[in-house]
Amino acid sequence: MAKHLSKIRIQVFKSKNIAMKTTKTPVSFPSPEGCLKAVLPFFLILLLFPVTAQAFQRHAPDSLPEENVSEKGFRFGLRAGYDIVPEYHNNTPHIDYQGGLYAGLTAAYYWKWLSAGLDVDYIRNSPDNRYPSETIFDPAGSETIDNFALNSTGITRLFYGIGPGIHYTRPDKKFSAELNGRAGFANISGGELSFTGNSSSASYLLNYHAGYDVKNVLTAKGSLGFTYNFSDILGVHIGAYYMRHFGVEDLVNSSGYSAAYRVTAFNDDNVLAFTEADIRTVDHSCNCDISSIGAYAGLTLRLPSRPEKPVPPAEEACNTCTVHTLTVTAYDKYTGEILPGTEVAVSDRAGGIVRTGVTNSFGIVVFDNIAPGDYAIAGKLYGKDLSSDTVLQDEFAGNPNVQKEILYTDTSFILQGNAVICNTETPLPDVTVVLRDKPSAVEKNTLTGKKGTFIFHLDQKSEVTLFGRKQHYFSQMVHIAAGDYDRNTTLFVKLEMCMDEANCNNAIRLDNIHYDLDKYFIRDDAKPELDRLVQFMLDNPGIRVELSSHTDSRASHAYNQRLSQNRANAAREYLISKGIDPQRIEAVGYGETRLLNRCADGVPCSEAEHQLNRRTEMKVICPE
Repeated sequence: MAKHLSKIRIQVFKSKNIAMKTTKTPVSFPSPEGCLKAVLPFFLILLLFPVTAQAFQRHAPDSLPEENVSEKGFRFGLRAGYDIVPEYHNNTPHIDYQGGLYAGLTAAYYWKWLSAGLDVDYIRNSPDNRYPSETIFDPAGSETIDNFALNSTGITRLFYGIGPGIHYTRPDKKFSAELNGRAGFANISGGELSFTGNSSSASYLLNYHAGYDVKNVLTAKGSLGFTYNFSDILGVHIGAYYMRHFGVEDLVNSSGYSAAYRVTAFNDDNVLAFTEADIRTVDHSCNCDISSIGAYAGLTLRLPSRPEKPVPPAEEACNTCTVHTLTVTAYDKYTGEILPGTEVAVSDRAGGIVRTGVTNSFGIVVFDNIAPGDYAIAGKLYGKDLSSDTVLQDEFAGNPNVQKEILYTDTSFILQGNAVICNTETPLPDVTVVLRDKPSAVEKNTLTGKKGTFIFHLDQKSEVTLFGRKQHYFSQMVHIAAGDYDRNTTLFVKLEMCMDEANCNNAIRLDNIHYDLDKYFIRDDAKPELDRLVQFMLDNPGIRVELSSHTDSRASHAYNQRLSQNRANAAREYLISKGIDPQRIEAVGYGETRLLNRCADGVPCSEAEHQLNRRTEMKVICPE
């Protein structure tokens, strides 16, 4: 028989007729080289922690207060993904392992840069038989081995571990990145594989592995993830992980071996057959490592802790001091929020103001060198008075630092807005922001500051529309109903109002201008967007606009041209009905002549691609 053995691929299956047992073999410790390879990924993660934190910190805006860099509180994550590269180091040369489902959940508590958390992960892999299934002959080389049978079970791994993490949360709380390390235990079961073949006279076990059934295997895991937060509570995240199980003991069956396979070679007739050695068995557990790499995505739930009331450092009682410190903290009565930016005034018994200040980012203002006496404390936030408080001369006795609180008791909401250029984060200063309250028919105006910010007060019955006025800008209209918020949990209502640059010949798409099939009358759902254009023209009486309508490429050119012109005319008539001079509006139907994508005649496109071309636009006509 020829001595040159063929290179064979191997795969493992489960035999239902073989009873399993676990042998209690002595634990063998890995070599130093094996230990280095096992822990190297985790050392790399630990080394990256400070480097990543410093890089994130360099990109954090210096102008933001330090307390806004991160917030304390619990975070919970639910994720699913795929275990991409499983590596099972065992005594099975003819078996490979396939990736599979990954699912997990996390519960962690976060501080400024650090976190501590618990992970529970479920991973499923499957054994893959690599034993050759082409024509094989029995040891005598006279009969073909055929009628192959393959039996296998999937492998499940359940990991639970705890450990630290380091993270960076962007000042606007929208984006965060984190590196986590976890150490714990895993339960691993399944993976039995049996591959048999039959000739007319005998049945042969060709490839076999007993699988796993172990508890509490020492396991380590490292992960890198990124989160985008839609709100203060909910976000989505993606990430990748590396996991390693140390010294995993595989099963040994009742026949005394954990793995078995038959060796094949080409005989003198160049026919693949069993060698005389017949079957090779491994009669002991491998106690080898298992590792894998995977990726995942999921949801994040944040439960930020409410800011703690700052407590000044304890000081020794002073009964002889001639000057003292007065600390005033401003809170909202209903939500308990601290109130930065509150103006505070301290008056004497005659009503004269002796000290003034503004609360810091902790809602605190400190007045040093206050002589004992009777004082009144008053506060104001965005034009609203806070409840006052008093301090009497006797309170200074033996107390070098007197602390007082003032409360914001107004039941209205504070609307904090920001005006920006649409599709950018560029702020717009000097915008006249108009608020129209539908129930009271009241109109209010304010001017944005250098950072595009503005403030309004909303009572609990307000239903308001906001828009901006600025030369050469076309403002979004924002609608807010105060009834959608609860004053017991919310004080500040935040919004962003965007404005398009309306330079001449710059086409601006009007959203939500829809028409019924083959129709051109103005539907009710299109009127709010056309009303926005009406307001723009009322605010800019010296401009003329082109109002254009466009179709997709379906139907004939002539039909589309006629339909788009009728629709542009209908929109023009609506603006005229609202008091706009007809001479200021030019209606143009472009049909299918100005497509925004590839969807010309004869090109197959989706409905969404055709919808992109069906649009109504406006642009300011340049003066001649």
